[in-house]
Amino acid sequence: MRGPIRPLLRAQLRSKPANGHTTFLPQIRKLVFEYCDKWPSSANTRTYIQAHISQLALDNPHVELVVKQRNQKEPIVRGFYVNTRDKVIPLNNLEVTGIQKKVKLLLDSSGAKIVPLKRRVVESTTESTRGIWSGLHADPPVL
Repeated sequence: MRGPIRPLLRAQLRSKPANGHTTFLPQIRKLVFEYCDKWPSSANTRTYIQAHISQLALDNPHVELVVKQRNQKEPIVRGFYVNTRDKVIPLNNLEVTGIQKKVKLLLDSSGAKIVPLKRRVVESTTESTRGIWSGLHADPPVL
């Protein structure tokens, strides 16, 4: 004999949001622009910030944008990701279109560490039949 039937609540039918499952969660959470107010290498970065930063904020409401002055340093843009990693791209002497491409690169990136596709390391799941070689257990060379 079965016990009493419990009603199935509607909240139990919902799934947690995950990439590829009814929604897309962007991996980037914050962009930080750092530039010098006086250096000539930061001139295009200052132009980009004045002309394009508001449109960038409107197009990407999920990203926190921070603009910081970094005196006597080269300009950079730093992207912070959900997986607690960050990527830094230098912007010195880049044109405005080049800066746009670098920002787009950070927005589209996942923040994951770059893994080479070739030359993967061979890992064995079983132990060697001979065991681990040690120089302490080898016979001395015959001269």
